[in-house]
Amino acid sequence: MNFNKYFIMGRLTRDVQVSYTPNQTAVAEFGMATNRRWKGQDGHDNEEVLFVDCRMYGKRAVVLNKYVGKGDPLFVEGRLKLDQWEQNDGLKRSKIQVIVENFEFISVNDSQASSNKESQPSGPNPDYVGDNPSSQDDSDEIPF
Repeated sequence: MNFNKYFIMGRLTRDVQVSYTPNQTAVAEFGMATNRRWKGQDGHDNEEVLFVDCRMYGKRAVVLNKYVGKGDPLFVEGRLKLDQWEQNDGLKRSKIQVIVENFEFISVNDSQASSNKESQPSGPNPDYVGDNPSSQDDSDEIPF
């Protein structure tokens, strides 16, 4: 049994470049970066960045090019593909890239986020009865 599925959420490292195959299939190529943050055993914050090359085929490649650019967030689903080649000087090279099968736009709107925070109540909710058993009516509860 084999399974080759890759998910990444990050930001584009460069603008999408679209080209076309001889039979006019669109090919979008772009790079993405994603960060991993963790606290080490020594208590220090650590971070590593992963850079990934991506390729997408078809009509959605044109859509992707139209709506995102360098720095934009994106969620990508695809499969990993290993490309291998030999340079003119005889040096063998290889590169893993993601063949994108699906993507989701991610909207990041700081003004929307701050307005949502402002619309939330800032103090305790006076209608909340909490865990105080004397304030709850349990006559209709089913005992199980």
